[in-house]
Amino acid sequence: MPPRARQVEFVGAIGQPGQPPPARLPQVAIAGRSNVGKSSLINRLLERKALARISKRPGRTQEINFFRVDGRFLIADLPGYGFARAPREVRERWGPLIETYLAETPELLGIVLLVDARRGLGADDRAMVEYVADTGIPVLFALTKTDKLNRAGRAGALASLRGELGIDEDQTVVTSAKTGAGISTLWKSLLALVDAD
Repeated sequence: MPPRARQVEFVGAIGQPGQPPPARLPQVAIAGRSNVGKSSLINRLLERKALARISKRPGRTQEINFFRVDGRFLIADLPGYGFARAPREVRERWGPLIETYLAETPELLGIVLLVDARRGLGADDRAMVEYVADTGIPVLFALTKTDKLNRAGRAGALASLRGELGIDEDQTVVTSAKTGAGISTLWKSLLALVDAD
């Protein structure tokens, strides 16, 4: 099977509100709570072992990191929100940084919002959902760490997420960075978004 992405490269990061992305290409943002498995999912999605930095300490990503995929589009790795072992002044900067990027980037086509299948939506997730809804940016919800649940648990987590948000089946995907479950579906969704632009 051919690789999902032939060429992937880190092209830069932004750490201040209003700072422009490193390239004016179509963009898809990956967002989620600290410790939701964002870096692991990005690495699995792009079939690179150490592209996005993985840490046992939540909150390691303190900027928006950009990866160019096949010269066609950017994946924006947003800082994890919620609990993070980072200095308070750094955490306080993340909110304006993320909000400004989401509100002022015309090339942003959509957001993949990651939700830990074992924990469901937390208060920070709900706040993010409300903020994104106000922007009108399309959102795909990806349940992560589903390998840690049995089949009934996965089905229950998915039903709970859909019920709480009132979203359709095609707006959700069940994933596991460990097993690769749902990764191809997520990739196809990203490409459909980029190709529709």
